[in-house]
Amino acid sequence: MWRLLLIAARNLVLNRRRSLLLGGAIAVVTLLFLLMGSVGNGIQHTVMTAGTSLFSGHVNVGGFYKVSAGRAAPVIDHGEVVAQEIRDGFPEATLVVTRGRGFAKLVSERESAQSTLIGVNPIKDRPLVATLRMVRGEISSLAKPRTIVLFEAQAKKLKVDVGDPVTLTSPTVRGAYNSLDVTVGAIAEDMGILSIMSAFVSNDTIQELYMYGKDSAGWILVYLDDPSKADDAQAKIRTLLEDNDHRLLEETQGPYWGKFQMVTGEDWVGQKLDTTTWEDELMAMQWTLKVFDTVTGLLISILIVIIIVGVMNTLWITIRDRTREIGTLRAIGMGRFKVLTMFVFEVMLLSFVAGAVGVAMGTGLVALLNVIQIPVSRGFQLFVMADHLVLLLSTDTVLKALLLIPSLTTVASIFPALRAARMRPITAMHHAG
Repeated sequence: MWRLLLIAARNLVLNRRRSLLLGGAIAVVTLLFLLMGSVGNGIQHTVMTAGTSLFSGHVNVGGFYKVSAGRAAPVIDHGEVVAQEIRDGFPEATLVVTRGRGFAKLVSERESAQSTLIGVNPIKDRPLVATLRMVRGEISSLAKPRTIVLFEAQAKKLKVDVGDPVTLTSPTVRGAYNSLDVTVGAIAEDMGILSIMSAFVSNDTIQELYMYGKDSAGWILVYLDDPSKADDAQAKIRTLLEDNDHRLLEETQGPYWGKFQMVTGEDWVGQKLDTTTWEDELMAMQWTLKVFDTVTGLLISILIVIIIVGVMNTLWITIRDRTREIGTLRAIGMGRFKVLTMFVFEVMLLSFVAGAVGVAMGTGLVALLNVIQIPVSRGFQLFVMADHLVLLLSTDTVLKALLLIPSLTTVASIFPALRAARMRPITAMHHAG
């Protein structure tokens, strides 16, 4: 076998031009495979990081409080107590933070807009602080009473800047409307579709606007070392809450806000808690990512088919040109299996070397594009939740590129190689082509 491998290597060197053309094509396809995989990984990583910092934990505990059968408010009555129970009873959590939430009309001196309100503590909420990027002002301004942080698009729509007043108007849990004057403390960079209708205020502001108790919370965000274990963590947290005598909604998939209609239609009053994972809360974004992955997979499949067809056609031509050589080898005693193996080894060597070159080129290109920070269009920003393209090269993608394409091209080479192995020596030696 080592001798056949050496012969195959020498044949590749003797036919440099053909080897370079075919190897270059394999390297380019490997590079594109790596590039597309890195784009998909980067988008998924960006969406998950932004989503689980701004609008969801890895596991979330939300609450519905009903003063009557047909009216529900998005609040946990004793949120800080529940959060402490989770900290004490679920040590796997790396961080447990409470946030407030609501929905209000934002009114400036010239314009108005509807927005989701997220109540945060800028000192304790490390994931949020690490993710938000301020254009003007500081997120620490939320530590001041009656302060709001807007995204750029909202500030532009309301025609306000840092220091300008904004009035919040929203119905309370009992149906009466309440208003609160706040000041724009900072303006953050837009972060995609989830930032179109979201604004940040302090937990105290949420409590004052909706007339909640001082220990209330909108929801509790639980962060884990490994987000993939969110389902198991959710099950443990539900059991923990039940053991602490909390009433829970029946477990159903879907984001918290999508359950309001179901809750208002149920005949009960008081407090019930609900749990969701980051996958539930970011379901719409996950659907977008799946569509992108499907399109990427289709494009990669087309590229692989093209290169396989190219390898087979090139090998057919090679066999035709080397017919007399094959006949000579068969005449001096080389068996059919060895002829077959020699041609397969040629493609295998070329594919793996070209694949390694493609991976090296792709790795360098990914690093270069990340340094350049290619800007993305405003519309695309809605889905990638970033103002520039982020590429993430994973070990899994590199291994697939190194193994998948060379393996497929090697398998494809078997069919033309079989033709070469079946040639009769006397017929091949008399070939005049």
